[in-house]
Amino acid sequence: MPLPLYLLAIAVFAMGTSEFMLAGLLPDIASDLDVTVGTAGTLTSAFAVGMVVGAPLVAALARNWPRRSSLLAFILTFAAAHAVGAITTSFPVLFATRVVAALANAGFLAVALTAAATLVSPDKKGRALAVLLSGTTVATIAGVPGGSVLGTVLGWRATFWAVAALCLPAALGIVQAIPAGRVQEEATGGPALQAELAQLTRPPLMLMMLLGALVNAATFGSFTFLAPVVTDTAGLGELWISVVLVLFGAGSFAGVTVAGRLSDQRPGLVIAVGGPLLLIGWPVLAVLANEPVALFTLVFVQGALSFALGSTLITRVLYEAAEAPTMAGSYATAALNVGAAIGPLIAATTLSTAVGSLGPLWASGLLVAITLLITFPFRTVVAAARSAEMFP
Repeated sequence: MPLPLYLLAIAVFAMGTSEFMLAGLLPDIASDLDVTVGTAGTLTSAFAVGMVVGAPLVAALARNWPRRSSLLAFILTFAAAHAVGAITTSFPVLFATRVVAALANAGFLAVALTAAATLVSPDKKGRALAVLLSGTTVATIAGVPGGSVLGTVLGWRATFWAVAALCLPAALGIVQAIPAGRVQEEATGGPALQAELAQLTRPPLMLMMLLGALVNAATFGSFTFLAPVVTDTAGLGELWISVVLVLFGAGSFAGVTVAGRLSDQRPGLVIAVGGPLLLIGWPVLAVLANEPVALFTLVFVQGALSFALGSTLITRVLYEAAEAPTMAGSYATAALNVGAAIGPLIAATTLSTAVGSLGPLWASGLLVAITLLITFPFRTVVAAARSAEMFP
């Protein structure tokens, strides 16, 4: 694989780290900017909202944008947003930088997915996209916990500076190696934008997007507020937050890996097994969170189940949107980030209740229960295997 592809993957790693890193930084941000932890949690929602709006919008616009200059503009905007976030003392300004960074992230991914394929021969496009998107998976395992450690040792602002710095090698790679042509459909005569947008009127597609959003809401609702569970409920030191985040990230990697082998031909198995286990896991974690060994074990398990079920449902989105080849990825991204936006907002409302820092875990269990209740009447549709030939 060519070096520029790995430089683009570094950018995706930085962006993935940025999207997830606040889970370990919220207490410090809240204290520094004089807001509640629940209010600080809305920063995760701000990023998700930016991704929801930006993914389909930029995917539509980017068809005719110059590839090299677009990628460079997006990555530099992303870096600048983090630099501003690192120096601001205003929570509203920090909130605004999260929205701007998310829009830049959405734009970068929309263009990079096409650009990556142009860097290799036609028979290696799949590997190229896997390398590019591996940045997100690595972010959950290494970037987020690393950011948490950095934030604990040097303060949360250092993590924002680190994310901005990670963008610079990618920017250099873009200037030196990315073709300057425009982003266009690879196959001429593909569907018009209007026809691709019309796919959103199909009930099966909307069902898959809804289910994917609900599962991701459950995932982010608890993930965003894991830090208070570690320090307040389990009574552990701040450095243990990083350990918990590593375990959640390792679980997510395991879940995606296993589900990736099953979600094409046996999605029903993933949903039938993973759904009930995920539903049981959140309240069990809430009950046993004061026991460190149980906390560590269940965080790994819940990370695996959450990403296994979530990735399977998002795969269903891609299959149902097969007639929208240039917009399908944005539909999946929007579904994921709708969940990432509403999950922390719902979870934050539980922090002031009697259950305190455990509230998000109970809320996640409720969201998974709603997902399974909606799924049951449509289980044959959701679990139907699809042929890989459906993809253009």
